[in-house]
Amino acid sequence: MTQPAEKGYYRFVVLFFNCLLTFGSYFCFDIPSVLQDQFQGNLTCPNATVINGTTDCVLGLGMTPQQYNLLYAIYAWTNALVVILAGFLIDKLGNRFGVFLFSFLCVLGSSLFALGSHFKGTPYLLPLMLTGRLLFGSGNGSLTIVQNRITAFWFKGKELALAFGLTLAFSRLGSVLNFFLTQRFEEKYEMQWTLWGGAFLCVLGFLSAIVVSTLDKVGIKQLGLDGAIQEESRKVRIQDVKLLSLRYWLLVLTIMFFYNGIFPFIADASKFIQDKYSGYSQKEAAYIAGAVYDSSLVLSASVGILIDYVGLRGIFASACAVFTLPVFGLLAFSYVPPLVSTIWLGVTYSFAAASMWPSIPLVVPQATLGTAMGLATSLQMVGIGISNLVVGQILGTKSSETKIPLWRWQRMMIFMLANTICCIITSVLLNIADYRQGGILNKTRKRSEQAQTDSDREQLREAEEEPHREDDEEFRSHSVNS
Repeated sequence: MTQPAEKGYYRFVVLFFNCLLTFGSYFCFDIPSVLQDQFQGNLTCPNATVINGTTDCVLGLGMTPQQYNLLYAIYAWTNALVVILAGFLIDKLGNRFGVFLFSFLCVLGSSLFALGSHFKGTPYLLPLMLTGRLLFGSGNGSLTIVQNRITAFWFKGKELALAFGLTLAFSRLGSVLNFFLTQRFEEKYEMQWTLWGGAFLCVLGFLSAIVVSTLDKVGIKQLGLDGAIQEESRKVRIQDVKLLSLRYWLLVLTIMFFYNGIFPFIADASKFIQDKYSGYSQKEAAYIAGAVYDSSLVLSASVGILIDYVGLRGIFASACAVFTLPVFGLLAFSYVPPLVSTIWLGVTYSFAAASMWPSIPLVVPQATLGTAMGLATSLQMVGIGISNLVVGQILGTKSSETKIPLWRWQRMMIFMLANTICCIITSVLLNIADYRQGGILNKTRKRSEQAQTDSDREQLREAEEEPHREDDEEFRSHSVNS
């Protein structure tokens, strides 16, 4: 009798709840950016003036710009450090351990962050909120790794890019809804309850973790692979990092250089648009900058289906970098409406995310996938962090109200171009290395990916049978000696 886990619909049920894991945490992550004025607003407004029913003073937590930016810095650097160890622990202790631990850290971190907002005007405000962001950063990046590991197991050779695209789309949906809803929610219920609303969405992620871990456990048992996976997990060692192939490292560098050009640009895109192009308000500029994520949200699933059908992941990775080059050229040296560039960047970002990240499970063993994902995420975060520092030096201003000279913005775009050129170089080298090692990234038939999946599962079954063979050989040897 066919088990439910062996039927096609089962893995999509797993995928649905797997997608919900990070919806709330991505929503929660960007709340400070939407409420930046409230975070840096005044504790009191004794001398406020009212003009046409509005006041020139914004009540808030009273943070300095340095304290506000520290909320993001501590998240990024904590993420970069923790995900390496988190990936190894997931490989060693399993998906269920990871999904419970890291979703709980998201809940705990977001709750502490919300709690800290009740202590405005006291010395406890910043330590509580920074501790919350630290715990939240430890959980969110690591949760993405276990999410990808579960997706890779159930969809390797079966709509893998589509599955990765859908998880990305759900995450970006959280970011987009945060952008559209948080400000309105804050105006009606004030900041503290808005932050607690973000924590509540992380609780929903924890409930999804319970469901997806149960489905994953039951499904693996029905496939008869539970013993084999446990056996493979026991063999995982930190020294296995040395065994990761050249293809993997070139793929990680390709990802890092591509994202080095995307995220630092998005962080400053709103101010860039206001400084260079006339007639855009802060709100309009923010909407245009957000078009990168909006495009990704709309295109992720369909791009994933296309890449699953066509294959050619390595070629798509190179093409994404090549087609991204004109974007930064237009932004630096032309006055083409910025919406054209941000939508264009969103399209290339969608193809890059659907072709690069799903390629990692194809070039590393399932048993070390968590470690590989952790290393890739860590290097990505380190690269983005360094790029943000470089961009800060190029722009050279400490005040968000100062108009930055156009020549500084041009130098920033040239730096983005340099990262994109490095991405092209590493992606070409990746395709060469892949060709010499069998060309799995550029396979054009899904059947070849299915064969890879069958091979992986056969290896797991052999791993499960190996201890029994050793026991039989030991028994026969003992009988002969007797």
